[in-house]
Amino acid sequence: MQVKDMTVEQLRDLIRHTVEQCLEEYFGDPDSGLEVKEEVKQKLLESRSALSKQEK
Repeated sequence: MQVKDMTVEQLRDLIRHTVEQCLEEYFGDPDSGLEVKEEVKQKLLESRSALSKQEK
């Protein structure tokens, strides 16, 4: 598909994806290779559970 054939939304998505990909390549993931502590996992699960209860 050529740019001239894209809708505005498709072009925006392409640009957004390209920028995200470039930023990821440039900055990388600083947490890559690290493990999440069990206590942090538990707090995240509790937080998510509390939020889902509020939405209901």
